[in-house]
Amino acid sequence: MSAAIWAVLGYLLGSVPFGIVITRLLGLGDLRQIGSGNIGATNVLRTGHKGAALATLLLDSGKGAIAVLLARWLGGEAAAVLAGAGALLGHCFPVWLGFRGGKGVATFLGTLIALYWPLGLAACAIWLLSAAIFRISSLSALVSVGTSPLVALLMGKGMIAAAALFMAALIFWRHRENISRLAAGTEPKIGRKG
Repeated sequence: MSAAIWAVLGYLLGSVPFGIVITRLLGLGDLRQIGSGNIGATNVLRTGHKGAALATLLLDSGKGAIAVLLARWLGGEAAAVLAGAGALLGHCFPVWLGFRGGKGVATFLGTLIALYWPLGLAACAIWLLSAAIFRISSLSALVSVGTSPLVALLMGKGMIAAAALFMAALIFWRHRENISRLAAGTEPKIGRKG
């Protein structure tokens, strides 16, 4: 199969809006009308249903991992990298939601774990360390995502580093409003409202 097909298949898998599906199945309303309007686990948590948020987190990370593992099985390592990048693109810009999707952090982490688990675990550890120090979820995500291409290079994974750089750029773009609030000092801390 051609590279483009793997990227498209990853995109289609990544664009499944699990947050919307789960909240509708549980009768929690239209997720796009709640909180930030985002389709990811953080916004699902704003419904007050922790189980739904956890399920969204696992499924959003899982769809990136499944895209990678399926492509690797059928097409090799280059196909896996393309499918993973496609899955993140699909999550952030799903065609059936008018290209208004999530911010991509869970899908990114699931993709990295499947591409090269030491890198994925390193990204998770960086997120946890940043969260412990700064107590700001979005900042922790940006630190983790932003350092992943460099960590991949240090681990000798050049192709994955290139994909991680592409994915990091997407995630930074999706976090534009968070970055503005971080610069203004108004981004909420973990466990606090407002």
